[in-house]
Amino acid sequence: MVAKSCVTFEEALDMTGFGKFNFLAMLVTISLITSMAFEIMSVAYLVPASACDLNTTVFQQGLMAGMPLLGIIATSHFWGYLADTQGRRKILSLCMFLAFLTGASAALSTNWIAFSVLKFLSSSAVAGTYALALTLLSECTPKNRRSILVASTSTIYLSATGVMAVLSIPVLQLSFSHHLPLLDITFVPWRLLNLIFSMPCALAAVGVYLSYESPRYLLSVGDDEKALEVLKAFFVINTGKSADEYNVGSLVLGEDTGKSVKGLWASIISQTVPLLKPPLLKNTVILSILFVIVYVGLNPFIVWLPYIADGVMKSLENGHDTLSFCDMLNSVQNSTTSENNDCSLNKFAMITVFVISIIIASLNVLLSSVINCVGRKNMLIGIQLVSGLAGICVAVVDSWIASTVCLIIFTSGMLNFGMLSTFTVDIFPTYVKAMAVCMTLMVGRGSSFLGINILKNMLVSNCELAFYTFGGLTFVGGLIAFLLPGEIKLKKQDPVEATKL
Repeated sequence: MVAKSCVTFEEALDMTGFGKFNFLAMLVTISLITSMAFEIMSVAYLVPASACDLNTTVFQQGLMAGMPLLGIIATSHFWGYLADTQGRRKILSLCMFLAFLTGASAALSTNWIAFSVLKFLSSSAVAGTYALALTLLSECTPKNRRSILVASTSTIYLSATGVMAVLSIPVLQLSFSHHLPLLDITFVPWRLLNLIFSMPCALAAVGVYLSYESPRYLLSVGDDEKALEVLKAFFVINTGKSADEYNVGSLVLGEDTGKSVKGLWASIISQTVPLLKPPLLKNTVILSILFVIVYVGLNPFIVWLPYIADGVMKSLENGHDTLSFCDMLNSVQNSTTSENNDCSLNKFAMITVFVISIIIASLNVLLSSVINCVGRKNMLIGIQLVSGLAGICVAVVDSWIASTVCLIIFTSGMLNFGMLSTFTVDIFPTYVKAMAVCMTLMVGRGSSFLGINILKNMLVSNCELAFYTFGGLTFVGGLIAFLLPGEIKLKKQDPVEATKL
Protein backbone atom coordinates (compact mmCIF):
# COMPACT_ATOMS: atom_id res chain seq x y z
CA MET A 1 0.00 0.00 0.00
CA VAL A 2 1.37 3.42 -0.98
CA ALA A 3 1.96 5.70 1.99
CA LYS A 4 -0.17 8.81 2.14
CA SER A 5 1.82 11.98 1.60
CA CYS A 6 1.75 15.44 3.18
CA VAL A 7 1.19 18.07 0.52
CA THR A 8 0.28 21.75 0.23
CA PHE A 9 -3.35 22.67 -0.26
CA GLU A 10 -2.88 23.71 -3.90
CA GLU A 11 -1.26 20.36 -4.73
CA ALA A 12 -4.03 18.48 -2.92
CA LEU A 13 -6.69 20.45 -4.78
CA ASP A 14 -5.02 19.72 -8.13
CA MET A 15 -5.06 16.01 -7.24
CA THR A 16 -8.88 16.05 -6.96
CA GLY A 17 -9.06 16.59 -10.72
CA PHE A 18 -11.49 18.70 -12.69
CA GLY A 19 -14.89 17.25 -13.53
CA LYS A 20 -18.43 16.70 -12.27
CA PHE A 21 -17.95 18.44 -8.93
CA ASN A 22 -16.57 21.56 -10.57
CA PHE A 23 -19.57 21.58 -12.92
CA LEU A 24 -21.92 21.41 -9.92
CA ALA A 25 -19.95 24.11 -8.12
CA MET A 26 -20.28 26.30 -11.21
CA LEU A 27 -24.06 25.73 -11.22
CA VAL A 28 -24.26 26.93 -7.62
CA THR A 29 -22.14 29.94 -8.54
CA ILE A 30 -24.46 30.67 -11.46
CA SER A 31 -27.49 30.59 -9.16
CA LEU A 32 -25.79 32.93 -6.67
CA ILE A 33 -24.62 35.48 -9.23
CA THR A 34 -27.94 35.38 -11.08
CA SER A 35 -29.75 36.07 -7.80
CA MET A 36 -27.44 38.96 -7.03
CA ALA A 37 -27.80 40.39 -10.54
CA PHE A 38 -31.60 40.11 -10.46
CA GLU A 39 -31.81 41.87 -7.11
CA ILE A 40 -29.23 44.59 -7.76
CA MET A 41 -30.18 45.31 -11.38
CA SER A 42 -33.95 44.99 -10.91
CA VAL A 43 -34.14 48.74 -10.31
CA ALA A 44 -33.14 49.32 -13.96
CA TYR A 45 -36.53 47.90 -14.96
CA LEU A 46 -38.69 48.51 -11.89
CA VAL A 47 -37.87 52.20 -11.38
CA PRO A 48 -39.06 53.42 -14.82
CA ALA A 49 -41.90 50.89 -14.89
CA SER A 50 -43.22 52.06 -11.49
CA ALA A 51 -43.03 55.78 -12.32
CA CYS A 52 -46.76 56.08 -13.02
CA ASP A 53 -47.91 54.00 -10.07
CA LEU A 54 -45.60 55.67 -7.53
CA ASN A 55 -45.64 59.13 -9.20
CA THR A 56 -41.87 59.59 -9.03
CA THR A 57 -39.74 62.47 -10.31
CA VAL A 58 -36.37 62.20 -12.08
CA PHE A 59 -34.59 62.98 -8.80
CA GLN A 60 -36.57 60.35 -6.90
CA GLN A 61 -35.91 57.78 -9.62
CA GLY A 62 -32.19 58.45 -9.31
CA LEU A 63 -32.32 57.80 -5.57
CA MET A 64 -34.37 54.63 -6.06
CA ALA A 65 -31.91 53.31 -8.66
CA GLY A 66 -28.96 54.05 -6.39
CA MET A 67 -30.32 52.29 -3.30
CA PRO A 68 -28.76 48.90 -4.13
CA LEU A 69 -25.34 50.50 -4.18
CA LEU A 70 -25.87 52.17 -0.81
CA GLY A 71 -26.85 48.77 0.56
CA ILE A 72 -23.58 47.39 -0.75
CA ILE A 73 -21.63 50.13 1.02
CA ALA A 74 -23.43 49.40 4.27
CA THR A 75 -22.72 45.67 4.59
CA SER A 76 -20.05 44.42 2.16
CA HIS A 77 -17.35 44.82 4.79
CA PHE A 78 -19.45 42.97 7.36
CA TRP A 79 -20.23 40.03 5.05
CA GLY A 80 -16.54 39.74 4.21
CA TYR A 81 -15.69 39.54 7.90
CA LEU A 82 -18.36 36.90 8.56
CA ALA A 83 -17.25 34.80 5.58
CA ASP A 84 -13.63 34.85 6.75
CA THR A 85 -14.59 33.88 10.32
CA GLN A 86 -17.77 31.78 9.99
CA GLY A 87 -17.37 30.17 6.58
CA ARG A 88 -18.34 30.97 2.99
CA ARG A 89 -21.23 28.50 2.64
CA LYS A 90 -23.08 29.42 5.83
CA ILE A 91 -22.97 33.17 5.13
CA LEU A 92 -24.02 32.79 1.50
CA SER A 93 -27.08 30.79 2.59
CA LEU A 94 -28.03 33.52 5.06
CA CYS A 95 -27.50 36.25 2.45
CA MET A 96 -29.81 34.59 -0.05
CA PHE A 97 -32.56 33.92 2.49
CA LEU A 98 -32.60 37.54 3.72
CA ALA A 99 -32.46 38.86 0.16
CA PHE A 100 -35.52 36.87 -0.83
CA LEU A 101 -37.57 38.11 2.14
CA THR A 102 -36.76 41.79 1.67
CA GLY A 103 -36.63 41.73 -2.14
CA ALA A 104 -40.04 40.09 -2.49
CA SER A 105 -41.51 42.53 0.03
CA ALA A 106 -40.63 45.45 -2.26
CA ALA A 107 -43.48 44.29 -4.52
CA LEU A 108 -45.88 45.61 -1.84
CA SER A 109 -44.29 49.06 -1.52
CA THR A 110 -46.82 51.79 -0.78
CA ASN A 111 -44.60 54.60 -2.11
CA TRP A 112 -41.14 55.29 -3.51
CA ILE A 113 -39.63 55.65 -0.03
CA ALA A 114 -40.83 52.21 1.06
CA PHE A 115 -39.53 50.76 -2.20
CA SER A 116 -36.13 52.41 -1.66
CA VAL A 117 -35.85 51.16 1.93
CA LEU A 118 -36.71 47.57 0.97
CA LYS A 119 -34.29 47.63 -1.99
CA PHE A 120 -31.65 48.99 0.36
CA LEU A 121 -32.25 46.04 2.69
CA SER A 122 -32.31 43.43 -0.08
CA SER A 123 -29.12 44.81 -1.62
CA SER A 124 -27.52 44.85 1.83
CA ALA A 125 -28.31 41.14 2.03
CA VAL A 126 -26.72 40.33 -1.35
CA ALA A 127 -23.87 42.83 -0.95
CA GLY A 128 -21.27 40.14 -0.39
CA THR A 129 -22.75 37.51 -2.69
CA TYR A 130 -20.63 38.14 -5.77
CA ALA A 131 -17.39 38.39 -3.83
CA LEU A 132 -18.13 35.36 -1.64
CA ALA A 133 -19.31 33.30 -4.61
CA LEU A 134 -16.04 34.06 -6.41
CA THR A 135 -14.06 33.24 -3.29
CA LEU A 136 -15.87 29.92 -2.76
CA LEU A 137 -15.51 28.98 -6.43
CA SER A 138 -11.81 29.86 -6.57
CA GLU A 139 -11.03 27.93 -3.38
CA CYS A 140 -12.67 24.80 -4.81
CA THR A 141 -11.10 25.00 -8.29
CA PRO A 142 -7.61 23.77 -9.32
CA LYS A 143 -5.24 26.64 -10.01
CA ASN A 144 -4.83 25.92 -13.74
CA ARG A 145 -8.60 26.40 -14.31
CA ARG A 146 -9.26 29.05 -11.67
CA SER A 147 -8.71 32.25 -13.67
CA ILE A 148 -10.88 31.01 -16.54
CA LEU A 149 -13.81 30.08 -14.28
CA VAL A 150 -13.62 33.20 -12.13
CA ALA A 151 -13.35 35.46 -15.18
CA SER A 152 -16.29 33.68 -16.83
CA THR A 153 -18.55 34.68 -13.95
CA SER A 154 -18.96 38.01 -15.72
CA THR A 155 -20.73 36.05 -18.46
CA ILE A 156 -23.23 34.84 -15.88
CA TYR A 157 -23.85 38.39 -14.67
CA LEU A 158 -24.21 39.72 -18.21
CA SER A 159 -26.52 36.92 -19.29
CA ALA A 160 -28.66 37.48 -16.20
CA THR A 161 -29.19 41.14 -17.08
CA GLY A 162 -30.23 40.05 -20.57
CA VAL A 163 -32.68 37.51 -19.18
CA MET A 164 -34.19 40.25 -17.03
CA ALA A 165 -34.92 42.28 -20.15
CA VAL A 166 -36.66 39.30 -21.76
CA LEU A 167 -38.72 38.62 -18.62
CA SER A 168 -39.82 42.24 -18.45
CA ILE A 169 -41.31 42.19 -21.98
CA PRO A 170 -44.36 39.95 -21.41
CA VAL A 171 -44.87 40.98 -17.77
CA LEU A 172 -44.86 44.75 -18.30
CA GLN A 173 -47.15 44.39 -21.31
CA LEU A 174 -49.88 42.92 -19.07
CA SER A 175 -52.80 45.19 -18.20
CA PHE A 176 -54.18 43.75 -14.95
CA SER A 177 -54.84 45.93 -11.92
CA HIS A 178 -55.95 44.62 -8.50
CA HIS A 179 -56.54 46.86 -5.51
CA LEU A 180 -55.23 45.63 -2.14
CA PRO A 181 -57.30 47.43 0.54
CA LEU A 182 -55.06 46.42 3.45
CA LEU A 183 -52.07 48.32 2.04
CA ASP A 184 -54.13 50.67 -0.13
CA ILE A 185 -52.02 49.87 -3.19
CA THR A 186 -52.82 48.62 -6.67
CA PHE A 187 -51.08 45.40 -7.69
CA VAL A 188 -49.94 46.09 -11.25
CA PRO A 189 -47.41 44.38 -13.62
CA TRP A 190 -44.25 45.98 -12.22
CA ARG A 191 -45.04 44.48 -8.80
CA LEU A 192 -45.37 41.02 -10.33
CA LEU A 193 -42.05 41.55 -12.12
CA ASN A 194 -40.46 42.40 -8.77
CA LEU A 195 -41.64 39.07 -7.33
CA ILE A 196 -40.25 37.20 -10.33
CA PHE A 197 -36.88 38.91 -9.93
CA SER A 198 -36.68 37.85 -6.26
CA MET A 199 -37.37 34.13 -6.82
CA PRO A 200 -33.77 33.13 -7.79
CA CYS A 201 -32.63 34.15 -4.29
CA ALA A 202 -34.81 31.42 -2.76
CA LEU A 203 -33.44 28.81 -5.17
CA ALA A 204 -29.84 29.90 -4.58
CA ALA A 205 -30.30 29.69 -0.80
CA VAL A 206 -31.21 26.02 -1.14
CA GLY A 207 -28.42 25.30 -3.63
CA VAL A 208 -25.60 26.76 -1.56
CA TYR A 209 -26.95 25.15 1.62
CA LEU A 210 -26.52 21.76 -0.02
CA SER A 211 -22.96 22.58 -1.15
CA TYR A 212 -19.57 21.90 0.47
CA GLU A 213 -17.69 24.44 2.54
CA SER A 214 -14.43 25.75 1.08
CA PRO A 215 -11.65 23.27 2.06
CA ARG A 216 -9.17 26.14 1.96
CA TYR A 217 -11.20 28.03 4.55
CA LEU A 218 -11.49 24.91 6.74
CA LEU A 219 -7.73 24.44 6.58
CA SER A 220 -7.07 28.12 7.38
CA VAL A 221 -9.13 27.87 10.60
CA GLY A 222 -7.38 24.68 11.71
CA ASP A 223 -10.02 22.09 10.78
CA ASP A 224 -7.55 19.93 8.84
CA GLU A 225 -9.57 16.71 9.05
CA LYS A 226 -12.73 18.30 7.68
CA ALA A 227 -10.75 19.97 4.89
CA LEU A 228 -9.28 16.62 3.90
CA GLU A 229 -12.74 15.01 3.94
CA VAL A 230 -14.07 17.69 1.59
CA LEU A 231 -11.13 17.25 -0.79
CA LYS A 232 -11.71 13.49 -0.80
CA ALA A 233 -15.34 14.14 -1.69
CA PHE A 234 -14.19 16.33 -4.62
CA PHE A 235 -11.89 13.50 -5.74
CA VAL A 236 -14.64 10.87 -5.57
CA ILE A 237 -17.17 13.02 -7.46
CA ASN A 238 -14.67 14.05 -10.16
CA THR A 239 -12.98 10.69 -10.76
CA GLY A 240 -15.52 8.10 -9.62
CA LYS A 241 -12.75 6.36 -7.67
CA SER A 242 -12.70 5.37 -4.01
CA ALA A 243 -11.62 7.93 -1.41
CA ASP A 244 -8.86 5.51 -0.38
CA GLU A 245 -7.16 6.15 -3.72
CA TYR A 246 -6.72 9.84 -2.90
CA ASN A 247 -3.03 9.83 -2.01
CA VAL A 248 -3.05 12.65 0.53
CA GLY A 249 -2.54 11.97 4.21
CA SER A 250 -2.22 15.49 5.60
CA LEU A 251 -2.39 19.09 4.39
CA VAL A 252 -0.30 22.24 4.71
CA LEU A 253 -1.92 25.53 3.76
CA GLY A 254 1.33 27.09 2.59
CA GLU A 255 0.48 30.67 3.52
CA ASP A 256 0.05 33.00 6.48
CA THR A 257 -3.24 32.43 8.38
CA GLY A 258 -3.08 35.65 10.35
CA LYS A 259 -3.16 36.20 14.09
CA SER A 260 -5.94 34.74 16.20
CA VAL A 261 -7.97 37.40 18.03
CA LYS A 262 -11.12 37.43 20.13
CA GLY A 263 -14.07 39.80 19.91
CA LEU A 264 -16.15 41.04 16.98
CA TRP A 265 -14.54 44.41 16.39
CA ALA A 266 -11.05 43.15 17.19
CA SER A 267 -11.55 40.41 14.59
CA ILE A 268 -12.87 42.83 11.97
CA ILE A 269 -9.93 45.15 12.57
CA SER A 270 -7.45 42.26 12.42
CA GLN A 271 -8.71 41.34 8.97
CA THR A 272 -8.93 44.89 7.68
CA VAL A 273 -5.67 46.39 8.98
CA PRO A 274 -3.41 44.03 6.95
CA LEU A 275 -5.06 45.35 3.78
CA LEU A 276 -4.23 48.93 4.77
CA LYS A 277 -0.52 48.55 5.50
CA PRO A 278 2.52 47.11 3.68
CA PRO A 279 2.97 44.72 2.02
CA LEU A 280 -0.71 44.58 0.97
CA LEU A 281 -1.42 48.34 0.97
CA LYS A 282 -0.09 49.03 -2.52
CA ASN A 283 -2.31 46.47 -4.21
CA THR A 284 -5.30 47.42 -2.02
CA VAL A 285 -5.01 51.04 -3.18
CA ILE A 286 -4.46 50.21 -6.86
CA LEU A 287 -7.34 47.73 -7.00
CA SER A 288 -9.67 50.06 -5.08
CA ILE A 289 -8.97 52.92 -7.50
CA LEU A 290 -9.55 50.65 -10.48
CA PHE A 291 -12.79 49.29 -9.02
CA VAL A 292 -13.99 52.88 -8.51
CA ILE A 293 -13.14 53.87 -12.08
CA VAL A 294 -14.60 50.75 -13.68
CA TYR A 295 -17.83 50.89 -11.69
CA VAL A 296 -18.33 54.66 -11.81
CA GLY A 297 -17.52 54.79 -15.51
CA LEU A 298 -19.61 51.82 -16.63
CA ASN A 299 -22.13 50.67 -14.02
CA PRO A 300 -24.37 53.76 -14.35
CA PHE A 301 -24.81 53.00 -18.07
CA ILE A 302 -25.71 49.39 -17.26
CA VAL A 303 -28.35 50.60 -14.79
CA TRP A 304 -29.83 53.13 -17.21
CA LEU A 305 -29.41 51.02 -20.37
CA PRO A 306 -33.13 50.08 -20.46
CA TYR A 307 -33.97 53.79 -20.13
CA ILE A 308 -31.54 54.73 -22.92
CA ALA A 309 -32.74 51.95 -25.23
CA ASP A 310 -36.36 52.86 -24.51
CA GLY A 311 -35.72 56.49 -25.44
CA VAL A 312 -33.95 55.62 -28.70
CA MET A 313 -36.66 53.17 -29.79
CA LYS A 314 -39.46 55.61 -29.04
CA SER A 315 -37.62 58.27 -31.03
CA LEU A 316 -37.34 55.90 -33.99
CA GLU A 317 -41.06 55.14 -33.75
CA ASN A 318 -41.67 58.88 -33.93
CA GLY A 319 -39.68 59.05 -37.19
CA HIS A 320 -36.58 60.77 -35.80
CA ASP A 321 -34.11 58.40 -37.44
CA THR A 322 -31.96 61.22 -38.89
CA LEU A 323 -31.02 62.61 -35.47
CA SER A 324 -27.84 61.88 -33.56
CA PHE A 325 -27.90 59.49 -30.61
CA CYS A 326 -28.16 62.20 -27.95
CA ASP A 327 -30.65 64.24 -30.01
CA MET A 328 -32.88 61.16 -30.14
CA LEU A 329 -32.85 60.93 -26.35
CA ASN A 330 -33.52 64.66 -26.05
CA SER A 331 -36.45 64.43 -28.46
CA VAL A 332 -38.42 62.15 -26.16
CA GLN A 333 -37.41 63.40 -22.72
CA ASN A 334 -40.19 66.02 -22.66
CA SER A 335 -42.82 63.47 -23.66
CA THR A 336 -43.26 61.95 -20.21
CA THR A 337 -44.85 58.58 -19.75
CA SER A 338 -47.23 60.07 -17.22
CA GLU A 339 -49.09 61.97 -19.96
CA ASN A 340 -50.76 58.80 -21.20
CA ASN A 341 -50.30 56.86 -17.95
CA ASP A 342 -48.23 54.22 -19.76
CA CYS A 343 -44.99 53.28 -18.02
CA SER A 344 -44.41 50.00 -19.83
CA LEU A 345 -40.98 49.84 -21.45
CA ASN A 346 -40.79 49.52 -25.22
CA LYS A 347 -40.59 45.81 -26.05
CA PHE A 348 -38.15 46.37 -28.92
CA ALA A 349 -35.95 48.34 -26.53
CA MET A 350 -35.94 45.42 -24.10
CA ILE A 351 -35.07 43.04 -26.94
CA THR A 352 -32.19 45.38 -27.78
CA VAL A 353 -30.98 45.28 -24.17
CA PHE A 354 -31.15 41.49 -24.29
CA VAL A 355 -29.18 41.33 -27.55
CA ILE A 356 -26.52 43.71 -26.18
CA SER A 357 -26.21 41.60 -23.03
CA ILE A 358 -25.84 38.38 -25.01
CA ILE A 359 -23.27 39.94 -27.35
CA ILE A 360 -21.15 41.07 -24.41
CA ALA A 361 -21.64 37.73 -22.62
CA SER A 362 -20.49 35.87 -25.74
CA LEU A 363 -17.50 38.17 -26.00
CA ASN A 364 -16.65 37.37 -22.41
CA VAL A 365 -16.69 33.64 -23.19
CA LEU A 366 -14.29 34.24 -26.08
CA LEU A 367 -11.94 36.38 -24.01
CA SER A 368 -12.05 33.94 -21.09
CA SER A 369 -10.89 31.14 -23.40
CA VAL A 370 -7.75 33.06 -24.40
CA ILE A 371 -7.05 34.80 -21.11
CA ASN A 372 -4.11 32.52 -20.28
CA CYS A 373 -2.50 33.25 -23.66
CA VAL A 374 -2.95 37.01 -23.62
CA GLY A 375 -2.55 37.56 -19.88
CA ARG A 376 -5.08 39.08 -17.51
CA LYS A 377 -3.26 42.38 -17.14
CA ASN A 378 -2.90 42.95 -20.89
CA MET A 379 -6.52 41.99 -21.49
CA LEU A 380 -7.81 44.25 -18.73
CA ILE A 381 -5.82 47.21 -20.03
CA GLY A 382 -6.93 46.61 -23.62
CA ILE A 383 -10.62 46.30 -22.71
CA GLN A 384 -10.48 49.44 -20.58
CA LEU A 385 -8.77 51.61 -23.22
CA VAL A 386 -10.97 50.47 -26.12
CA SER A 387 -14.10 50.84 -24.02
CA GLY A 388 -13.17 54.37 -22.97
CA LEU A 389 -12.52 55.49 -26.55
CA ALA A 390 -15.82 53.97 -27.70
CA GLY A 391 -17.68 55.84 -24.95
CA ILE A 392 -16.28 59.15 -26.15
CA CYS A 393 -17.17 58.28 -29.75
CA VAL A 394 -20.85 57.78 -28.86
CA ALA A 395 -21.19 61.56 -28.60
CA VAL A 396 -18.80 62.35 -31.47
CA VAL A 397 -20.35 60.46 -34.39
CA ASP A 398 -23.55 61.75 -36.02
CA SER A 399 -25.16 58.46 -37.01
CA TRP A 400 -27.33 56.85 -34.33
CA ILE A 401 -26.40 53.45 -35.74
CA ALA A 402 -22.67 54.12 -35.32
CA SER A 403 -23.34 55.54 -31.86
CA THR A 404 -25.24 52.39 -30.92
CA VAL A 405 -22.28 50.23 -32.00
CA CYS A 406 -19.96 52.44 -29.95
CA LEU A 407 -22.33 52.16 -26.97
CA ILE A 408 -22.18 48.36 -27.17
CA ILE A 409 -18.37 48.47 -27.24
CA PHE A 410 -18.39 50.96 -24.38
CA THR A 411 -20.64 48.84 -22.16
CA SER A 412 -18.49 45.80 -22.96
CA GLY A 413 -16.00 47.37 -20.55
CA MET A 414 -18.04 45.75 -17.80
CA LEU A 415 -16.12 42.58 -18.67
CA ASN A 416 -13.46 44.01 -16.39
CA PHE A 417 -15.78 43.63 -13.37
CA GLY A 418 -14.84 39.94 -13.21
CA MET A 419 -11.31 40.48 -14.52
CA LEU A 420 -10.42 42.76 -11.62
CA SER A 421 -11.81 40.24 -9.15
CA THR A 422 -9.36 37.60 -10.38
CA PHE A 423 -6.48 39.85 -9.30
CA THR A 424 -8.02 40.28 -5.84
CA VAL A 425 -8.56 36.53 -5.47
CA ASP A 426 -4.95 35.69 -6.39
CA ILE A 427 -3.08 38.52 -4.68
CA PHE A 428 -4.45 38.36 -1.14
CA PRO A 429 -3.93 35.48 1.37
CA THR A 430 -6.84 33.26 2.44
CA TYR A 431 -7.38 34.74 5.91
CA VAL A 432 -8.24 38.17 4.39
CA LYS A 433 -9.24 37.09 0.87
CA ALA A 434 -13.02 37.36 1.28
CA MET A 435 -12.59 40.65 3.14
CA ALA A 436 -10.34 42.01 0.37
CA VAL A 437 -12.75 41.02 -2.40
CA CYS A 438 -15.74 42.44 -0.50
CA MET A 439 -13.94 45.66 0.37
CA THR A 440 -12.72 46.40 -3.16
CA LEU A 441 -16.13 45.58 -4.62
CA MET A 442 -17.76 47.73 -1.94
CA VAL A 443 -15.59 50.70 -2.83
CA GLY A 444 -16.31 50.30 -6.53
CA ARG A 445 -20.03 49.61 -6.42
CA GLY A 446 -20.62 52.05 -3.60
CA SER A 447 -18.96 54.91 -5.45
CA SER A 448 -21.09 54.28 -8.53
CA PHE A 449 -24.16 55.47 -6.55
CA LEU A 450 -22.97 58.99 -7.30
CA GLY A 451 -22.39 58.09 -10.95
CA ILE A 452 -25.93 56.70 -11.34
CA ASN A 453 -27.52 59.91 -10.11
CA ILE A 454 -25.17 62.15 -12.09
CA LEU A 455 -25.65 60.19 -15.32
CA LYS A 456 -29.47 60.28 -15.21
CA ASN A 457 -29.43 64.05 -14.84
CA MET A 458 -26.73 64.48 -17.51
CA LEU A 459 -28.66 62.34 -20.00
CA VAL A 460 -31.57 64.74 -19.54
CA SER A 461 -29.59 68.01 -19.44
CA ASN A 462 -26.32 67.43 -21.34
CA CYS A 463 -26.16 64.02 -23.00
CA GLU A 464 -22.94 64.63 -24.97
CA LEU A 465 -21.02 65.68 -21.86
CA ALA A 466 -22.13 62.47 -20.14
CA PHE A 467 -20.37 60.30 -22.72
CA TYR A 468 -17.27 62.52 -22.77
CA THR A 469 -16.99 62.40 -18.98
CA PHE A 470 -17.71 58.73 -18.35
CA GLY A 471 -15.83 57.56 -21.46
CA GLY A 472 -12.80 59.63 -20.51
CA LEU A 473 -12.81 58.27 -16.96
CA THR A 474 -12.92 54.72 -18.31
CA PHE A 475 -9.93 55.40 -20.58
CA VAL A 476 -7.93 56.77 -17.64
CA GLY A 477 -8.63 53.51 -15.82
CA GLY A 478 -6.81 51.65 -18.58
CA LEU A 479 -3.70 53.74 -17.98
CA ILE A 480 -3.80 53.17 -14.21
CA ALA A 481 -4.12 49.40 -14.81
CA PHE A 482 -0.46 49.38 -15.92
CA LEU A 483 0.38 49.60 -12.20
CA LEU A 484 -1.13 46.17 -11.48
CA PRO A 485 1.30 43.31 -10.72
CA GLY A 486 2.32 41.38 -13.80
CA GLU A 487 1.02 37.92 -14.64
CA ILE A 488 4.50 36.39 -14.71
CA LYS A 489 5.34 37.81 -11.31
CA LEU A 490 2.17 36.32 -9.81
CA LYS A 491 2.83 32.88 -11.32
CA LYS A 492 6.40 32.67 -10.09
CA GLN A 493 5.59 33.37 -6.48
CA ASP A 494 3.73 31.30 -3.94
CA PRO A 495 0.61 32.66 -2.19
CA VAL A 496 2.63 34.18 0.66
CA GLU A 497 5.10 35.92 -1.62
CA ALA A 498 2.34 37.13 -3.92
CA THR A 499 1.03 39.28 -1.07
CA LYS A 500 4.32 41.19 -1.05
CA LEU A 501 3.98 42.48 -4.60
